[in-house]
Amino acid sequence: MSDKLKDIINKQTSEQDSVVEQLDDVVQLVGFIIGEEEYAVPILSIQEIIKPFTWTRVPQVPPYVLGVFNLRGAVIPLIDLRAKFGLQTKKHNEDTRFIVMRHGDDVAGFVIDRLTMAIRIKKENIGPAPDTVNGDDTIIDGVGKQADKIITILKVNKLLERDF
Repeated sequence: MSDKLKDIINKQTSEQDSVVEQLDDVVQLVGFIIGEEEYAVPILSIQEIIKPFTWTRVPQVPPYVLGVFNLRGAVIPLIDLRAKFGLQTKKHNEDTRFIVMRHGDDVAGFVIDRLTMAIRIKKENIGPAPDTVNGDDTIIDGVGKQADKIITILKVNKLLERDF
């Protein structure tokens, strides 16, 4: 192999390594609004985002569990995040979405007020959950800082925990 070809291959390899390192420093999230606040979850935890459709109520569940719905043969619980976060529930509108999240074998649909966008935040711009929340038991994974706003990053595994 010629020296020139070796130089080109070495240059490409180092450029690819640099791109991979840059991607490792970035967290990809999907943002959404509940009430007046913006939240986000890791993009890889989202199975799909769909417009609201009918669901079946289930007796003897907490008020934030609306019921279950059928998604391609799978029966999935539907949780209203407004109610779970202690906010007043509201009627669904054209912005309302069901966001289906998965963590391992756990799957649930969550009602969100509005989808915002895909967000890329450098790991260095993500801080820990505030001291005011209760340690490992919190659903807050961290706080992402962007130029004009702060986004609360949620733990999908905690959102999916069944306490009903």
